[in-house]
Amino acid sequence: MEKEEFKQQILSMSEISLWLDTYDDIFSDFDPRPFTQRSLSVDFLDEIKRASRDKVSGQIEIKFSIPNKQRNIETELQIKKRLREHFKKHHSQLIEDKKKISKTGFLIASLGFFNMFLAIAIKSFVGETILTTILTTLLEPSGWFMMFFGLDRVFYGVQVKQPELNFYEKMSKADISFISY
Repeated sequence: MEKEEFKQQILSMSEISLWLDTYDDIFSDFDPRPFTQRSLSVDFLDEIKRASRDKVSGQIEIKFSIPNKQRNIETELQIKKRLREHFKKHHSQLIEDKKKISKTGFLIASLGFFNMFLAIAIKSFVGETILTTILTTLLEPSGWFMMFFGLDRVFYGVQVKQPELNFYEKMSKADISFISY
């Protein structure tokens, strides 16, 4: 019996329940397209994000409570498909964004290292002239700046996207169901 109680406790921790008056509550009021193409409501997304923060990682259940007289199985299937498409699309986009940020950061850092190397090479192989002094004065600070800015993007810029990436990953794997009230 303890095992069953524990299972129910875990399931309740991973459940997000939302009360709907109609299916339209999930979607933007300004988008007239059918449910299969319609934009999700910002209020809905904010509420789902807020509710999912407190949930343990793993399988999340989203349960929509809707009046029995409003229920339509075909519409519910379309909505489930639309929600999964939305969450998977945004999850994929965020992964690509993280890759772009890292790639750009490494490129900028590499250019910074190159500027530093170029300044050292100029000082070492070319004599002290007014031109070399000007070049090294420009290359060294720009090299340091680019190096640190690029590495900052690689290590910290990517972390900015992580909470949103975690949210969309959880939601793309969520079990979505509709229940009557």
